[in-house]
Amino acid sequence: MNDTKLRVGIAGYGVVGKRRRQHIDAHPDLRTVAVCDRLFETAGTFDDGVRYHTNYHDLLDNDLDVIFVCMTNDIAPEVTMAGLERGLHAFCEKPPGRDLNDVVRVRAVEARHPSRKLKYGFNHRYHDSVRDALEIMRSGELGRIVNLKGTYGKSKLITFGQDDWRTHRDVAGGGILLDQGIHLVDLLRLFGGDYVDVHSFVSNDFWKYQVEDNAYALMRTADGVVAMLHSSATQWRHRFQLDIAFEKGGIYLSGILSGSKSYGAETLTVIWADGEPDGDPREQTTRYNHDPSWSDEIAEFADAIRLDRPIENGSSEEALRTMELVYRIYCADPDWKSRWNLSAATLTGNEVNQSNGN
Repeated sequence: MNDTKLRVGIAGYGVVGKRRRQHIDAHPDLRTVAVCDRLFETAGTFDDGVRYHTNYHDLLDNDLDVIFVCMTNDIAPEVTMAGLERGLHAFCEKPPGRDLNDVVRVRAVEARHPSRKLKYGFNHRYHDSVRDALEIMRSGELGRIVNLKGTYGKSKLITFGQDDWRTHRDVAGGGILLDQGIHLVDLLRLFGGDYVDVHSFVSNDFWKYQVEDNAYALMRTADGVVAMLHSSATQWRHRFQLDIAFEKGGIYLSGILSGSKSYGAETLTVIWADGEPDGDPREQTTRYNHDPSWSDEIAEFADAIRLDRPIENGSSEEALRTMELVYRIYCADPDWKSRWNLSAATLTGNEVNQSNGN
């Protein structure tokens, strides 16, 4: 193994970019050497020697091995593709783009550079509550899944003093479902599998931006597992909840450790429906006080590069499938699909028919 640290460039040095850098520099195999952000007035060098630039083109002129893309949805695919074309490994935050076409374009570039690793930041997979729930599910002790119900919501689209780009369709591509709810969509796929039937209501009636502030979906897999989803920007008390019912019990995920600390304690409750169900089964709750997700996600990416391993979580294939489901939810509401001219070309083959309930 080469002991030289991988040289990292970060495109987009806002809240997320700075947080990524903390965990990049804490990893023994990674070192940030340059960043870029449009808010820098000029190029220069920080006191610690890291160079900063006003645009990603200049960032890519540095001697890099890896690029982390923490930019708005309209430009993130462009920067990811540019990094891959320069021979860099690329890590891109979710969502992978504004629509499916963005993901398809990136994957075409990725296919031309098979030795480069591409990973997307589906960070919630690395929370201990989610990993423990997966372990329980895979053990089979609770039997097969019967249904899932998830809610993920915050009180508005523009939070924590950030820019309002998330409210502009041409920049963001979508609203609360694409921005935050995509984590829940990813987890519903992770636990439940692929959904063949999708029905939905999508609305921007409250905040009245160009993008949705609420999305409701009812979905079913080929073997009959039903999932319900509510992605909301009118959840006045921030909330993350995922309930999974099994034949012999259930798993309830509640709260998520986040930078805002506004989603409550992260807990995992397991119930065992022993004997005759009486509605008050034996249960056990675990509370998590540490969030390893950011460091573990980056560590997995570094291992994939150093050891030439496949991307375990957040591959471009996973990103495409999750984006497909997001767009099937959008297109399953005929009014929403028509209002924003979400054409059938956005979806591929069977996805078009499935999103229309055929």
